[in-house]
Amino acid sequence: MITRKQHADDIVELCLDRPPVNAINPDLVTALMAAMDQAESVGARALVLSGRPGLFSAGLDVPELLTLDEAGMRNFWGSFFGLLARLASSPIPVVAALTGHSPAGGTVLALFADYRVQAQGDFRLGLNEVQVGLVVPPIIHQALVRLIGTYPAERHLVAGQMIPVEEALAIGLVDELAAPDQVVEQALAWSRQLLAKPAHAMLATRKLCRADLASLFDDPEALDLDAFVLGWFDPATQATLKALVERLKKAG
Repeated sequence: MITRKQHADDIVELCLDRPPVNAINPDLVTALMAAMDQAESVGARALVLSGRPGLFSAGLDVPELLTLDEAGMRNFWGSFFGLLARLASSPIPVVAALTGHSPAGGTVLALFADYRVQAQGDFRLGLNEVQVGLVVPPIIHQALVRLIGTYPAERHLVAGQMIPVEEALAIGLVDELAAPDQVVEQALAWSRQLLAKPAHAMLATRKLCRADLASLFDDPEALDLDAFVLGWFDPATQATLKALVERLKKAG
């Protein structure tokens, strides 16, 4: 589910590889956590998260998650938050190489990276949870506010719309655009610029600047797992999600 590629300067690329659309399910969360741990254990100095050409991740695997009971959904969401906490507190830089479309959960992963390089073209990304009857958890809201500001985050979340890459760049949701075949190369280049600085000073300053992001996970109560699970199993939300799955089946 994760393809590991070693690059120069001890940079490791972790490529999401769960066909057909890199949808996020419990196994992918576990695999990405393990891949991060393994890369760091063998001396990686920076990580690049990438997807396949044209698609970083289609977000949560809604069809699979709809098969889970409340306990299963709570466990999954706890694991997903664990992955976000792992990204937020990573001891080494993490760059999201958004190789194409990146809706919902794909955008969420990128929020917790150090830097985001997005493929140019007719791609869209953003947090569209409200469109399917879900409320974005507070921690994800706070991470978005940290990145783009309070009012822009409000407008984006309430509208629940996927936005073009140019708009994402304009509001600060991504840091730069690159030609589709250069997204990973640009992510590597940014990583190398960072790694060229004195390591102790760079890493200590990075930790200081990202402390607010990592601290979002300090209080387990702030994760509000129960509220999200309750919302997921709300009859209206279930009906909306099932209708979405049916549309995807017909489109596929």
